[in-house]
Amino acid sequence: MSVKPSSPYASSRSVVMIPARLRSVRLPDKPLADIGGVPMIVQVWRRAREADVGPVIVACAEAAIADAVREHGGEAVLTDPDLPSGTDRIHRALTSLDPDRGFTQVINLQGDLPTLDPASIRRSLEPLDRLSSDIGTLAVATENPTERADPNVVKAVISFDADRPGLGRALYFTRATAPSGDGPVYHHIGIYAYRRPILERFASLPPSPLERRERLEQLRGLEAGMSIGVALVDTVPLGVDTPADLQRARVLFEKSQAV
Repeated sequence: MSVKPSSPYASSRSVVMIPARLRSVRLPDKPLADIGGVPMIVQVWRRAREADVGPVIVACAEAAIADAVREHGGEAVLTDPDLPSGTDRIHRALTSLDPDRGFTQVINLQGDLPTLDPASIRRSLEPLDRLSSDIGTLAVATENPTERADPNVVKAVISFDADRPGLGRALYFTRATAPSGDGPVYHHIGIYAYRRPILERFASLPPSPLERRERLEQLRGLEAGMSIGVALVDTVPLGVDTPADLQRARVLFEKSQAV
C-alpha cells in the first residue's frame, strides 16, 4: 500500500502511527478492551484524529485489531507479530504504507492511552519544529515524593531553553530520582515524534548498553548521538496496563462524556 496523490492526506508531512498487539501479560487482549462502547484502540485512534496533525494509522500484529479499527472507519496495517518493539512495528508499517517517503515526520503513539489530551500529540512535534531536534517527546514536572522515588516513573533530565519556555533538550532518561537537589523531576511521557530518516536509523540500530541497563528504548537514540527535544505538558495521561487501570479509564471516559 502506498500514498497516492489523490489521497486526502497525500500532502501531509506528518503521520501518527499507533503500534498495537494482543499479547499482554497483565491485561490480555488489551487493545480490544471496551471503553465507552468501542475497543480501546479505537478510542486512541479517535484521540489521534482529534489532534489533527495528519493521518492516523494503526500498525497491528493481529487481524482482530485491524478488523476493529476498520469497522470504525480507521486504517490499519498488519505487521509481523514477532517484531520486537512498537518502534519496529511502526517502521515496518510505514515502509509498507509509504514507500515513496511522502511522510517526513512520524509520531509513535502508544495504543493504551485512551483518555489522552489530543493537544499533547500536537505538542510532541514542537521540539522538531522549534528546537530542530531529531526526536520530540513530552514530560510533566512533578514534586510528588512517590513519583520521584518510583522506578516505574521514568524521569527525563532536561536542559531547558531560556528563549523557548517549556522546551528543552534531553540529557538523559532514567528510572532513578534525577536530577538530585531541590526542584521538580520531570515525569517522561512515552510519545515520540521522529524525523523520518531518524526513525529509519533508530530502527536499524541494535539495543544500546544503557538501553539494556535502564530498560529504556529512547537511550538508544541518545547513545547514537541523536538529539531528543522535550516539551512540557500539564498532565500525565493514564496508561492502561492492568484491569484496575482499565476500570479507571472507563470512569474517566464516562466523566469526560458527561461534561
